[in-house]
Amino acid sequence: MLKRGAVVASVIVACGACAITLGVVLLRPGPGGQPASVPSGSAAAFASGAPARSSAAAAVGSDAVQAIDPALFSHGACLSFPPTDGNRHQTVFLDAGHGGIDPGGVGTTESGATVEESTVNLAIELETMAILRAEGYHVVASRTANTTVTKLTGGDTDGNLFTVQGSFNDVAARDVCANLAKANVLVGIYMNSGEPWNAGSVTGYDADRPFSADNLRLANLLQHDVLGAMNARGWDIPNGGVQSDTGLGSALSAAAVAYGHLLLLGPAQKGYFETPSQMPGALIEPLFVTDPFEASIAASAQGQQVIATAIAKAIGQYLSGS
Repeated sequence: MLKRGAVVASVIVACGACAITLGVVLLRPGPGGQPASVPSGSAAAFASGAPARSSAAAAVGSDAVQAIDPALFSHGACLSFPPTDGNRHQTVFLDAGHGGIDPGGVGTTESGATVEESTVNLAIELETMAILRAEGYHVVASRTANTTVTKLTGGDTDGNLFTVQGSFNDVAARDVCANLAKANVLVGIYMNSGEPWNAGSVTGYDADRPFSADNLRLANLLQHDVLGAMNARGWDIPNGGVQSDTGLGSALSAAAVAYGHLLLLGPAQKGYFETPSQMPGALIEPLFVTDPFEASIAASAQGQQVIATAIAKAIGQYLSGS
């Protein structure tokens, strides 16, 4: 049983990337408040841009994949997968946060291995997708590889970093994908980052939507099921609770500050954001990758499976009305 202070040996080493983005139009800063620098190279598993392979991904065959709109999205992004057993005639959109040139938060495990959020998010997304498909759900994944979701243009990057507009476009593309898929529910899978002593699980929702009550119900299920599943294993993850997205994330522009929501979950704002998600959704950050103990869980196959199973359970409860 994992405990704080114990070293986790089973670690999936993250791939290299750069600028950090989550939610609103964000680039999380690196040391000194500057954007994180770009590590050289990337893990071999992602070097070709091919879909990541894991036990979860084993159920994903090329014959099952359908690109929603190859003209809009990067290769490996916005892909649709049918159920593998039965058919509930409901579609779940899963967003593995970050990807491509954006690794998200970066931390180290208790054994000193580097963990990048984008890789952990992807592994959990693929695991969750496999579970949901086996339960009869149609699943659309924002990405199945170490890639951005939007097709990058010249204005999206500055060297190997996202521009503010590029960060905006990549998150907004996830909403567009979910809308094109006509998903019944949206779940963002992210990790948190902060100071080394910051720890805990939090789930965000948007209260300023016509379906805000459904957003809150989904967020409560996610927080309850994921935190409960982790702490049933004795991991003692602090409960950050369910929070409004107005208090989550950080913004790099005056327009983002004025908007005040996570772009993945928030409403339209004329002249700023025209393509919001059109279905109930929530965003969970089960762990801090900057806390060595929680990073060890996040990077382990066991931790990813525990989180994915609980996310799938919460989604099933939400969609069944239980």
